[in-house]
Amino acid sequence: MGSAYDTKLIINGHLPQDSGQSRLNELGYKQELKRDLSVLSNFAFSFSIISVLTGVTTLYNTGLNYGGPVSLVYGWLIASAFTMLVALSMAEICSSYPTSGGLYYWSAKLAGPNWAPFASWITGWFNIVGQWAVTTSVDFSLAQLIQVIILLSTGGKNGGGYEGSKYVTIAIHGGILVLHGIINSLPISWLSFLGQLAAFWNVLGVFVLMIIIPCVAPERASAKFVFTHFNSDNGEGINSKPYIFLVGLLMSQYTLTGYDASAHMTEETRDADINGPKGIISAVGISVLAGWGYILGITFAVTDIPYLLNENNEAGGYAIAEIFYLAFKRRYGHGIGGIICLGIIAVAIFFCGMGSVTANSRMAYAFSRDGAMPLSSLWHKVNKQEVPVNAVWLSVLISFCMALPSLGSIVAFEAMVSIAVIGLYIAYALPIFFRVTLARKRFIAGPFNLGRYGFVVGWIAVIWVATISILFSLPVSYPITIETLNYTPVAVGCLLIIVLSYWVLSGRRWFKGPITNIQI
Repeated sequence: MGSAYDTKLIINGHLPQDSGQSRLNELGYKQELKRDLSVLSNFAFSFSIISVLTGVTTLYNTGLNYGGPVSLVYGWLIASAFTMLVALSMAEICSSYPTSGGLYYWSAKLAGPNWAPFASWITGWFNIVGQWAVTTSVDFSLAQLIQVIILLSTGGKNGGGYEGSKYVTIAIHGGILVLHGIINSLPISWLSFLGQLAAFWNVLGVFVLMIIIPCVAPERASAKFVFTHFNSDNGEGINSKPYIFLVGLLMSQYTLTGYDASAHMTEETRDADINGPKGIISAVGISVLAGWGYILGITFAVTDIPYLLNENNEAGGYAIAEIFYLAFKRRYGHGIGGIICLGIIAVAIFFCGMGSVTANSRMAYAFSRDGAMPLSSLWHKVNKQEVPVNAVWLSVLISFCMALPSLGSIVAFEAMVSIAVIGLYIAYALPIFFRVTLARKRFIAGPFNLGRYGFVVGWIAVIWVATISILFSLPVSYPITIETLNYTPVAVGCLLIIVLSYWVLSGRRWFKGPITNIQI
């Protein structure tokens, strides 16, 4: 923007237009959502969706089973380093294209006119289904944690405590989703406040738990155990230590997802071409530090891995719940303090699910605005408060339906959840891949950019995503049976077949990629 233009604005008595809105208009979109979020609010949405309390707590069993402390402590650092490279590449692209569509819009622009419709179609569907899978897994894991809290509060598994059926779990899951739908129908100013509260709660919760639990626990693990013990006794028939370690990475990589929320909130963020990238990078960076602290704090309270993973312990095999409960029970004779600590995590997971629905709805709003979804005109309507309320309730409904396979088989449900990691990361990698290949020469960087390192960082990010996609598709138990088969490649493969079939049979005839809605 030249100086003459600035002077003209001041002479006419107008405030200079927000840089994010100016860029949005240049990209061909009208400002329809309320642009009211600060960089702190933008960061808060991504940070509360990453939510280390949610991811680490939910999959701590996996980390303990596959490698134990070594897998937890060092696996986190390895996954964090590569995740930060993915985040940096995404932030660079976000700075150039700050729209709610995020990833699929980036793919369209970076793949070039010939490939734009197909590139944005694949990226968009993997992104939105991956997001729905994240919301499903987050709210379902909260329902499971609530069940464990009820079990421990009523006497524990060995003391006649109440164990709810799978139908009770799905009912709790549905109730949580309805609450998230109601909250996400509120104006963005309310969501902004709740998002910042969620970020504060996550940081505070991590610090409180990582200090209290090892301090309260009468028996603590040695530093040697925490930093060098490798658990290869997993009963899964896998003897190779490197293989076990790689499978154990799932906990870390599952936790470090969802930071595309900052991109989806850019049309509601002030100066989004600068603050969107800041939101992505700071959310990942602070989560990495907080997550490692949380893992260390909890692992210092681990003394008997087989007992923690045993389904006949008081918490029914839920490792972190058993750690908290035992720490207080052995010190004070009752486990009430441990149950309160689990309540802190439950609130964090609730906020995480709330933020997930927010990001889902913005993605559905943008994708339907470009005509990619069935009944698109319905999903991109905004209400008087400038909230895409139909998209909110669509996300709630789909996230409920995606949990229904848990009634038939928990294995089928876990395959669905795997889409949350693989599907989402494929959507993260596609625009980065187009940035370093088809758009290498013509990519125009925004205010935030990696300069000459963008190309190298981009390629490392793409290779990492390809690596984890293969890793998390490998068998996790031998011998392989119907019950032990890793259904991840089946779930992701089915998603790919459905998306490609929809494209070939119908989409290619009418979907032209992102549609501008402003006449420049």
